[in-house]
This record gives sequence, C-alpha cells and structure tokens, in this order.
Amino acid sequence: MDQDTRSKNLFILTELVKKGIKLKYRRSYLGILWSLFEPLLTMIVLTIVFGTLLGYNEKTFPVYILSGRLLYSFFSQSTTAALKSIRANAAMIRKVYVPKLLYPLSGILFNFIIFLISLVVLAAVAIILGIYPTVYLLLAVIPLTVLLLLSLGVGVILSTVGVFFRDMEYLWNVALMLIMYTCAIFYKTARLMGSRWAFVLKLNPLYCVIDNFRSCIFGEPMNLHFLLYSFAFSVISIGLGILFFKKNEDKFILSI
Repeated sequence: MDQDTRSKNLFILTELVKKGIKLKYRRSYLGILWSLFEPLLTMIVLTIVFGTLLGYNEKTFPVYILSGRLLYSFFSQSTTAALKSIRANAAMIRKVYVPKLLYPLSGILFNFIIFLISLVVLAAVAIILGIYPTVYLLLAVIPLTVLLLLSLGVGVILSTVGVFFRDMEYLWNVALMLIMYTCAIFYKTARLMGSRWAFVLKLNPLYCVIDNFRSCIFGEPMNLHFLLYSFAFSVISIGLGILFFKKNEDKFILSI
C-alpha cells in the first residue's frame, strides 16, 4: 500500500468516525453530554440497589461499579456497532469503493472516543470519594489499550458473521448479557474466586481487563496472568478476525 492510499484511507476513516459520533447524538438535546450523565445516573442506581442488597457499604463502592460499567459499556456498544457496520453502510458499499474493513473499525473507534470522554466522570467521582491518583494510574493505559484491541478483534469477527447470519444481532445481545454478569460489574469477586466457579471469570478476557483497570484506579499492582491472557486473546482475535473478514469481504455485496 503506497503513501497516497494510506493517506486516503486515513481520511475516509476519520470522516466515518466523525459521522458515527454525529449520528449517535442526532436529535439529542444533551448531545455528547449524555455520555457523561448516563454512566453517572447508572452508577447511582446500581450503588443504591446492589450496595443495599449485597451489603457493600464501602465509600468507594461507586467507583468500583462505575469503572466496570464504563469498560463494559464501551465493549458492548463498540462490538454491536461493528456487528451492524457492513449492513448499515450497504448503500455506500454498493456505490463507492472503500476498504470494507474501515466500517467496523470506525464503529469501534468513535465509541472509543466517547468512552475516553466518559472517563472524566470516573476521575471526578474517584476524587470526590477520596481515591487519589497513584503511580499505578499511569499503567491504566495498558488495560485500556487491551480493551481496544479486544473490541477490535471481536468486532471484526462479528461484522463478518453479521453479514451472512442476520440473527447474530439477537444472539449477541444475549451473549452480552452473559458477559456482563461474568464481568463483576456490581459485585465483589472475593468469595467467587475461592470457589469452583472462579474459572467463569478467569476465562472472560473482558473481566481480566476490568480487574486490571480497577487495580490501577485503586492503586494496586495489576494481575500479570490476567494481563497476558487478555492481551493474547485480543491479538489472536484480531488475527483471526482480519483473516476471516478478508476471506469473505468479496461476498458481502451478495448478502447486504
């Protein structure tokens, strides 16, 4: 790929990302501010409900919930956007040649930008509740990078499957619900980790990412095993996803 082609593709990707952000908040009075208010309101509800039901009275419990909720929401929204990306841009694909991989990629990147903005809420809540930055916070970029890679890998795979199997959208919604409950968003894992069901969490790469991100927030060292596993899972997913996508992209036009 020559320099002109790379520049052209980068320009197209940038425009697709801008388009995705504009469409997400089209006809919304709050616009991008909703990406700040929504996780805050969700955190308050989950803290009240699960803090009461499960007896979590720690002052920092809202930060525990919000950190997990933000990362899961990004993964959920970005992979869903990637899943629908080829069909959503069917008209453009039929008329103009654009590298098709840019569509799921843009769906993930514009959600990542919104996710990074929403981290402002997490920072504010953490400081208000007495959790101040430590040297470990500098390492938070590592689980966030792994999160992006994981979403890219899973998203590209889903974007291909979604073209040929329309029911994947419904199945993925069910899968996301199961993933959410195994991400420990609103419950502590101490007792579960000591049981025979600990493998359910450990096999979930998203939980591994969330756990390490929380460690950075709360000033604790990351779990190296979780980090290596989630990174390896993400890289393998990207490799398989691109291979699967490239092998089938010429058939997309027949199914969209």
